[in-house]
Amino acid sequence: MKKLIGPFTQILPLSGLPVKGAIADDALQIIRQGGVLVEDGLIIETGDFEELRKEHPAATIEEITGQQTLLPGFVDCHTHLCFAGDRSKDYALRIAGKSYQEIAKAGGGIWDSVTQTRQASQQQLTDLLLQRIDRHTKDGVTTIEIKSGYGLKMEEEIKQLQAIKETAAQSKADIVSTCLAAHIVPKDFYGPASEYLEMILNDLLPKVKKENLASRVDIFIEDGAFNSTNATCYSRVSKQMGFDVTVHADQFSTGGSEVAVNVDAVSADHLEASGEKEIKLLAASETVAVALPGASLGLGMGFTPARKLLSAGACLAIASDWNPGSAPMGDLLMQASVLSAYEKLTTAETFAGLTFRAAKALNLYDRGTLEKGKLADMQAYPCNDYREILYHQGKLKPNRIYKKGEEI
Repeated sequence: MKKLIGPFTQILPLSGLPVKGAIADDALQIIRQGGVLVEDGLIIETGDFEELRKEHPAATIEEITGQQTLLPGFVDCHTHLCFAGDRSKDYALRIAGKSYQEIAKAGGGIWDSVTQTRQASQQQLTDLLLQRIDRHTKDGVTTIEIKSGYGLKMEEEIKQLQAIKETAAQSKADIVSTCLAAHIVPKDFYGPASEYLEMILNDLLPKVKKENLASRVDIFIEDGAFNSTNATCYSRVSKQMGFDVTVHADQFSTGGSEVAVNVDAVSADHLEASGEKEIKLLAASETVAVALPGASLGLGMGFTPARKLLSAGACLAIASDWNPGSAPMGDLLMQASVLSAYEKLTTAETFAGLTFRAAKALNLYDRGTLEKGKLADMQAYPCNDYREILYHQGKLKPNRIYKKGEEI
């Protein structure tokens, strides 16, 4: 049965905007006193509320009162939400002057999270994940990518991925699972990086594929993780196995984004160290550049060169990188608001990076805009002007969230 939701003070459908490059705010379509006609979880039409009511007299009316501005639901295309424990002592060391690399060499960093996550049961991981997903959903995030990568051996990676799959069946948000077994070489693996990657390819990924635990793989290219040669081979073989590929790239040094472009990865994420060469490569490719401002804030380092990427013609998405170490905050809207202020991103560019461009980073084309045929994933803010949302830098939260047209 058709349902008409409205009237909203403003609707920003974000339709008709380019997938790549800069976007001026005057390109935004603003529907005033608008409504959204929904059927079977999909948008049938978005337009003037009274006109839609006249054209569809049999539709059920879900009336909205008060000032409300409607946007598509956010898509967080890069998180590490499946973990146990915390790394508060790492954070204290960082703000006292220690570097990320120094802390990792001293036994902190990713390996600390691996140790704590291995000690947790699958049920404990599931319970923790559901709490984090619930918070994210209440903040307007209706699609969430979640990585493994804190197991780093066969049975522990499977445990993480099974916990993610279990939460996906219970979550109000859509969950996209990514296998990040290639996070670092685990300290209890006694062999070179190439042998560890072979183990993942030969033993782990076939089981992941068979049990439908993830459709994507990720690899961290960096000093202390994996080099460009190993990552290129790993990514190409993973693609041949039927996985989408994404890359942790250019966080502290360059080289990762070039690998991402060369293997046609769906995205290259981080990019804080990217220079002119890397910006040009990404702009000329179909690989989505994913900025992770939460990591910049958590590590006290510069942001992804988002303005330069957009001006060069790249597709820029913005994600939270919510993880226990470098990005523990997990507030996607706040992070995007701060990034937009520092990098001089327009409101249109910021919202695009949180919605349809982020969906492209997950190879999802059925969401991210409020137009015919797309999922009715939506969020409404208690204001009468869309510009208030970034203006409040994350403190203005949505008070209505819809998944497939149903308020949650």
